Amino acid sequence: MSVFSDARTVPAGSTIETDLVIIGGGPAGITLALALAEKPIRILMLESGGTSFDDKTQALYDGTETGVHYTPLNATRQRYLGGGTNHWGGWCRPLDKGDFEKRSWVPHSGWPFARTELDRYYPRAASLVEAGPFDFDSNSKPWIDQFGAPLKLGAGGVYTSWFQFSKMRGSELPTNFGERYADDLKRLPHLTTMLHANVTNIALAQDANSVDHLDVATLTGRKFAVKAKHVVLATGGIENVRLLLASNGVMKQGIGNGNDLVGRFFMDNPIPRQTAKLVVFNGNLAPYYTDNQNGGGAIFRATLAPTDAFKRTSHVMGSLTTVENKVDLDDFGNAAVAATASALGVDASNAQAYALGCGMELKPEPDRRLTLTGERDALGMPRLRLHMSIGDEDFALYRQTMKELGRQLLVARTGMIHLDRSARESWLETLDWGNHHVGTTRMHNDPKQGVVDADLKVHGIGNLFVAGSSTFPTCGASNPTMNLLAVTLRLADHLKRVFS
Repeated sequence: MSVFSDARTVPAGSTIETDLVIIGGGPAGITLALALAEKPIRILMLESGGTSFDDKTQALYDGTETGVHYTPLNATRQRYLGGGTNHWGGWCRPLDKGDFEKRSWVPHSGWPFARTELDRYYPRAASLVEAGPFDFDSNSKPWIDQFGAPLKLGAGGVYTSWFQFSKMRGSELPTNFGERYADDLKRLPHLTTMLHANVTNIALAQDANSVDHLDVATLTGRKFAVKAKHVVLATGGIENVRLLLASNGVMKQGIGNGNDLVGRFFMDNPIPRQTAKLVVFNGNLAPYYTDNQNGGGAIFRATLAPTDAFKRTSHVMGSLTTVENKVDLDDFGNAAVAATASALGVDASNAQAYALGCGMELKPEPDRRLTLTGERDALGMPRLRLHMSIGDEDFALYRQTMKELGRQLLVARTGMIHLDRSARESWLETLDWGNHHVGTTRMHNDPKQGVVDADLKVHGIGNLFVAGSSTFPTCGASNPTMNLLAVTLRLADHLKRVFS
């Protein structure tokens, strides 16, 4: 079995020639390399880090933030082989069909293809993250007979949906792509995986229609070039932006940025805690609502989600509400439960309350963006600044979904909802982020509205593609990893045709 190559041993000033370069050894880059394994093309995958964490390499992520408090940029990803899967939670769920649609109440929404375009890729994506059979929202769940029926809700806009969890073979932790697929990458006869290789510039041809070569550097000071027929940029929703904007030798505004779109529309999933209390009158709640369970070949957990139909009629955004820990009600809460149960004619003597949390979908917002600063990192690359925002409307729309859930509980005489937060300050007190970097090189067939086209090719650049969730026009509420793998597998099929 071969070993990984080390960029620190490449002769300074040399030029490596290959057919395809993949910049980035995270889940998108590794998935693409594996998907192209049977194609007789020479592939070079360039990874900035090694096979384990290193402080100096990690410091290349340093940046600044303005606006709403966000995770420090050097803490949102770990910069070594495996990328985002080095520290992810393993939550997997496909995007909703409605997430791909043009939504009249969501400016800049709409993908250039429907969810059906990804349906054939989802089972393979689920296999790669080791989330078990691609079951999710099917009507027949093998675990319901084992663990009990879902929460009874009246007809309406919220339903019980499901997460499945990535668990690496032989481990209780989510699948780490760098560890899990290292041996597979080493076995591929046409692939070279090069570690400690930092692309510092995408050099365009003078006509600006194609990539001429890549400039590569190591933290030890070695520099060399790579020439390839085609290039795929797969360094994540933040670093993709930095490299495109900083590669301004021919296009002064940066590659793909002729319409000032690179870095705009940054999205993440806000995760406010303790948003509301769910009260179940009889106290009975299937355990898969509050904790991960194992059944039917999958680790799974229930979530409460708005239907696509409800989102259309009520103009709300996507959200995935999770039931958390048991909580005690205060005197007012107990009185409200007793009065409500009496009015409905149900017994609430065993009522139990639970805290609710959620992951929310943000609307695409062009001023939520990444820009370059004058500060430089150890490689001489300009650092980034993120301006983060979240509007009062984002919280208000989620409250509408919670009100609908409360209505359905009352109709079914199952329980009730107590909304805990209304003021913006209260929401922000407990706000966390999913660290899901979405939208900064958005996909659209019109170059005035997107950085890449439906095949993920950068508009106007004949041999440059972008992989990952930075290409998503909208983020949905579902965690992106399994979804970006499905999109990457679709890209792999396109590249197979390109090289045929």
